[in-house]
Amino acid sequence: MSAMAAARLGFRPHVFGPEADGPGMQVAAARTVAAYEDADALHRFAAAVDVVTFEFENVPAATLAALEGRVECRPGLKALSVCQDRLAEKRFLESVGVPVAPWRAVHSPTDLRAAIADLGLPAVLKTTRMGYDGRGQAVLRAPADAEAAFARLAPHPLVLEGFVPFTHELSAVAARGADGSMAVYEASENRHAGGILDVSLVPAGVPAAAAEEARRLVARVAEGLELVGVVALEMFLLPDGSLLANEIAPRPHNSGHWTIDACACSQFEQHVRAVAGLPLGPVSRHAAAVEMRNLIGPAGLAAWPGFVARGDAVCHWYGKEEAREGRKLGHVNLLRG
Repeated sequence: MSAMAAARLGFRPHVFGPEADGPGMQVAAARTVAAYEDADALHRFAAAVDVVTFEFENVPAATLAALEGRVECRPGLKALSVCQDRLAEKRFLESVGVPVAPWRAVHSPTDLRAAIADLGLPAVLKTTRMGYDGRGQAVLRAPADAEAAFARLAPHPLVLEGFVPFTHELSAVAARGADGSMAVYEASENRHAGGILDVSLVPAGVPAAAAEEARRLVARVAEGLELVGVVALEMFLLPDGSLLANEIAPRPHNSGHWTIDACACSQFEQHVRAVAGLPLGPVSRHAAAVEMRNLIGPAGLAAWPGFVARGDAVCHWYGKEEAREGRKLGHVNLLRG
């Protein structure tokens, strides 16, 4: 979707990645199929492009470090490094005044027992790297759960997070330009199924003050990271109306996919504008309301024909080859008014 947005703006996107038939490869003007650690391929890639960005934060930091000396990388290594590691992410959020749930670093079973004593149960034990869409985590409800969860989750260290009694899950997406300008979309209300985002609703069904605070917090994250591009912040809304940050994504985010069809300038176009040094676009919503539904696994594949037949649905299929359980295959934006 970023490549398609870039093409609309007159750029010729060149996609680097290990999968020859990945969704981005299917719509790119140029392709480099290689491992992220392939130094020769990275050198050729850097020579062929004007600016580099990434579309998920599990690209090795060493890959971006190898490119940064040769070509402009936006966002840069700081944003990638912070968001690849949950411990670094939590320390960063606290340093810029964005509140998070109570947490403890867990390097050993002894650390885990001490963390449980501090935070209490239930709590959530998470990997610090590579976990997403509900992967890489375990809910601990009794002390007996701890040892098996520590052994199962990898890589170490881990992080234990205090359980948050939230009423809603929210996220907000901000774009920050090379000149420091900022554009922030409306907050969305997110509903998950099996740890994977199922539906995003805009406007969010929360008090206006909470939605506005979500926008303020994501802008603070973008500034703190000195990010050029798009960043999303996932948050929990508590019963007292306060927000706690959950995770940062230094890229276009699934919960912002509604912007493709409900805004004149989508999060993907904003990202391209920012990394290419263009002025940021408008973030206002032209649909009265929008519901973004993910199409996940075999059930999503089965639902696709029905959504295509609907008059209020704008359908997006990603071109992934296999409809595995839990895999995001596409999404649908349902527009109201």
